[in-house]
Amino acid sequence: MSQPDIVKDFPRVAPDLVAQAARFQPAIFSDINGRRGALHGRIQALRPRMKVAGPAFTVEVRPGDNLMIHAAIALAKPGDVLVIDGKGDQTSALMGTIMMTACRQLGLAGVVMDGAVRDSLEIDEMDYPVFSVGTNPNGPTKNNGGRIGHPISIGGVTVHPGDFVIGDGDGVVVVEREVLPGLLPLAEHKVQAEAKRIAQIKEGNTSASWLTASLIAAGVLKQGETL
Repeated sequence: MSQPDIVKDFPRVAPDLVAQAARFQPAIFSDINGRRGALHGRIQALRPRMKVAGPAFTVEVRPGDNLMIHAAIALAKPGDVLVIDGKGDQTSALMGTIMMTACRQLGLAGVVMDGAVRDSLEIDEMDYPVFSVGTNPNGPTKNNGGRIGHPISIGGVTVHPGDFVIGDGDGVVVVEREVLPGLLPLAEHKVQAEAKRIAQIKEGNTSASWLTASLIAAGVLKQGETL
């Protein structure tokens, strides 16, 4: 039996895991998860300082239509991140100040959309986390159905409802809900390893220990040669 177009509830990554994971950069999660999960770079923070972390509340809309986003705002829970498959459309904005104010008032953690927004200066003043493919002053229609709480494709990544979403000035990474707990120790280790390497570089050890072997493997250097 097929699911209804609107799935009102689903398992979410737990709040304590969100709090732990939010300490790390999206880049860390990409590195430790096989360099997977990063949305296409067209989906960027509206302002570089903006950060978001939380479970995905997934929405699929027709290009230029935001009917289902209004429904999603009515159904999403505090802490959720609206993750919207807007088909990459930039001909009109899917959300603006009014909807973003409602999201913030309801305690939603932020918005990630493969589509455009408007009222960007006001959203900047609100300091509400928004990630989009840019801006457009044209308003949307409110006529077409879509889906809520289903897996979506956004920025080349499949996102299931309840997955962990994290974004900063670099972009957005999505981690499967079931995978996240096992990645947290790896994230901590990665951060410590990078800090150690940066300290070594500052002390003058700038050479990468792996470089020569990789150049030989790539056929750039012959066995026994060095730079």
